[in-house]
Amino acid sequence: MKLDIRAFALACAIIWGSAVLLGTWWIIMLDGPQEGVPFLGSIYRGYVITPVGSLIGMVWAVADGLIGGAIFAWIYNKFAARS
Repeated sequence: MKLDIRAFALACAIIWGSAVLLGTWWIIMLDGPQEGVPFLGSIYRGYVITPVGSLIGMVWAVADGLIGGAIFAWIYNKFAARS
């Protein structure tokens, strides 16, 4: 069975973008906005644990999920074709 690369990439983008957005809001709800650079801030430029930072992180995460999902599906399809 092969994966539809565009559909899988879009699904990964939506899931990862939502996870970063909701995870950031969860931290804001529990601890409040925080200054300083979290781990994801060192990967996603401009991401901090603030409401605006959550939107910046979500945009980066959607792009990251889209690219990562497409690469994963493409590699999966290459291996699936062999068996």
